[in-house]
Amino acid sequence: MFSRHSLIMGLAVLLASCVAGCGAPRPVKYYVLDVNPAPATSVNPQFPVSLLVSRVVASQLYRDDRLVYGSGPVQLGTYDYDRWSQPPADLVQDTIVMALRSTGQYKSVSRVASSVRGDYVLRSRLIAMYGVDQPALMARFTIQFELYDPANRAIVWSHPYTHDEPVQGKDVPDIVLAMDANVKACMQDLTTNLAQYFTANPPKPAAQ
Repeated sequence: MFSRHSLIMGLAVLLASCVAGCGAPRPVKYYVLDVNPAPATSVNPQFPVSLLVSRVVASQLYRDDRLVYGSGPVQLGTYDYDRWSQPPADLVQDTIVMALRSTGQYKSVSRVASSVRGDYVLRSRLIAMYGVDQPALMARFTIQFELYDPANRAIVWSHPYTHDEPVQGKDVPDIVLAMDANVKACMQDLTTNLAQYFTANPPKPAAQ
């Protein structure tokens, strides 16, 4: 037989467990990159080129919306309650399109689709997009770009970008702000170097 004291203690533990289990769940927080809307494409573009931006190639880790963090030199993990508004691969593709459109240098900039034709296809591979402590906290962003010429079936330009942006703080929002700055710097680097390629290799206007 259970003693009265044991029974009371058991009920107290059960009640405490129920109260703990009924607590409010931790809210999920969503983050976006602060990308300004792109203006309309210029009617007199510097380069008579229609660019297509293909879907970003990435590991399954960046096709999920959870923020990624680095733990040690070879281990990665994800936050359960801190997420991007959309998977990073899609987020980066949207950012590339908007960055190139905002320059006004191209006849058109569109995502790859069966109904859209272009002169060149900009491909990219997202390699890293996470916060890492090394030992200072950094927002690491690494991506590889290449420009494909469908007419000649050749890659005519390639360009890597990798940078660790210092994080001013220790919380997840601080990492996101540093990542935002890093991605913006990458887009500036991309638009500058791609324009340099077309300046050195002027595309011929399409025959009418």
